[in-house]
Amino acid sequence: MAEVTAGMVKELREATGLGMMECKKALMETNGDFKAAEEFLRIKSGAKASKAASRVAAEGVVSIFVSTNGKTGALVEVNCETDFMAKNEVFVAFAKDVAQAIVERDPADVTALAAAKLASGSSVEETRAELVMKLGENINIRRFVRYNTAGRLAAYLHGSRIGVLVDYSGGNDTLGKDIAMHIAASKPICVSSSQVPQTTLDQERKIYTAQAAESGKPANIVEKMVDGRIAKYLAEVTLMGQPFVKDPDTLVEKFLSKQGAQVKAFQMFVVGEGIEKVIVDYAAEVAAAAKV
Repeated sequence: MAEVTAGMVKELREATGLGMMECKKALMETNGDFKAAEEFLRIKSGAKASKAASRVAAEGVVSIFVSTNGKTGALVEVNCETDFMAKNEVFVAFAKDVAQAIVERDPADVTALAAAKLASGSSVEETRAELVMKLGENINIRRFVRYNTAGRLAAYLHGSRIGVLVDYSGGNDTLGKDIAMHIAASKPICVSSSQVPQTTLDQERKIYTAQAAESGKPANIVEKMVDGRIAKYLAEVTLMGQPFVKDPDTLVEKFLSKQGAQVKAFQMFVVGEGIEKVIVDYAAEVAAAAKV
């Protein structure tokens, strides 16, 4: 059996929000497999999805640029090493320039973006490399999305760490901003239930089935319980199924319908989402160096 360390227990506890002993038992039951232990805890405790994905574990900014005609927009995440650098005016300006280049140059992916020209005439990669030398931190462009629409675009930045870009039709600018702010607050994963990945649904169904089976109820009852949980899950993670933040008694789908509006697509970026930052124990490093 793999050794279960205090560090492993601490990490699982932070990821799930559950007790230390529960986390230790889960790791022991799964031979130290972190992902399997998370799933084990969800089944045994009924815990919701891991909080690990919402932990901000890297620094940087999200930047948005929308063309003057309001039809083309870009959302980009640019990362650096420290929160201090994320506030640096030169770094922030670079992120804005990159967003503009995405709109104007239409690169296919991050690799193609590196060769795209900025307004200054230098390429994105040339400018990035110069900033690394000048500012002394690693800088990279992690991801971006570009929308070109016949309808409307709504953009919303919450500080510099959360950004939302919405492609919609109907309504007005205020509606678009309200929907973008709702997405930033409620964090849906897609517009409607038909867009939820099948692999995601299969995983949730597997966990709900295991949870329901422990109730000891007959198989037909278990199946109904699981179907109910899936329906609830879809309402929680889809934009159309969520209560509108400005009017919790009304679903977003109904709110949009009343306004004669539709959301075609949206994208939200949270700085560092899903990236694990390496935590350096400087005291331990010094102590180790002193022994050499």
